[in-house]
Amino acid sequence: MVPVGFVRGGRTEATKDGWAGTRARIVLRDDLFGAESVAGLDAVSHIEVVFHFHAHADESLELGARHPRGNRDWPRVGIFAQRGRMRVNRIGVSVCRLLNTDGLSLEVEGLDAIDGTPVLDVKPVWSGYDPRGERCEPEWAREIMARYW
Repeated sequence: MVPVGFVRGGRTEATKDGWAGTRARIVLRDDLFGAESVAGLDAVSHIEVVFHFHAHADESLELGARHPRGNRDWPRVGIFAQRGRMRVNRIGVSVCRLLNTDGLSLEVEGLDAIDGTPVLDVKPVWSGYDPRGERCEPEWAREIMARYW
């Protein structure tokens, strides 16, 4: 895979919480794309961003189970039952608000990726892709997310 662009601005350090008001730009590569690649994107309110967790590349991988965020009050769960960055392929996925498009620059809010992050793909968020049926999640996940945004 090759990056289609990079995050510019916003945070410079990956932190655990408080991402809601973070504003940044996704600058798409002009050696790969022209302005027509984002035609119509301004008709959506949110985009899904697939990116590479490039920071802390020396952090050891998690291949089994652990307590999320090291909190022993929460159960040990496998890496595929949580959203930690210590994954084999270090791929992150985030849904954020699209504020503006300006050529190949996408202004976003609430993207939980830091300045310089390689972006692997950008997709529009359509209601037809929302989960179908009843959602369920563990209480510890709600506790994590209470401060995340």
